[in-house]
Amino acid sequence: MSNSYKIRSTKIGNSAGFRLPADFYREHPTFNNASGWIEVLSHDTAIIKIIPDVVDDDSEEDSLMMRLFLDFAIAEALKDNTLQPYTAEMSKTARELIEGVELESDSP
Repeated sequence: MSNSYKIRSTKIGNSAGFRLPADFYREHPTFNNASGWIEVLSHDTAIIKIIPDVVDDDSEEDSLMMRLFLDFAIAEALKDNTLQPYTAEMSKTARELIEGVELESDSP
């Protein structure tokens, strides 16, 4: 199964769109008849979000909230090309910040 697919710009009726290869739908049938959105991040970069119509998750509301949060976090991280690699120095600083912190447990 592939995670990367080539798309092509094409005329669709009186509009323009992108054509996804048949392999994409064969490998990811949940995206058939899906909707979504595209966000332009810069003059040469965009993110396409495809949302399947059917969600068979029992906790659909929790799942939706998590997806919305992650979509927001990704958009913020990619905004203005400010995303940075996580370094050993960042890890050390984070460990120092939480050193000695104890979590309370709600269970008996």
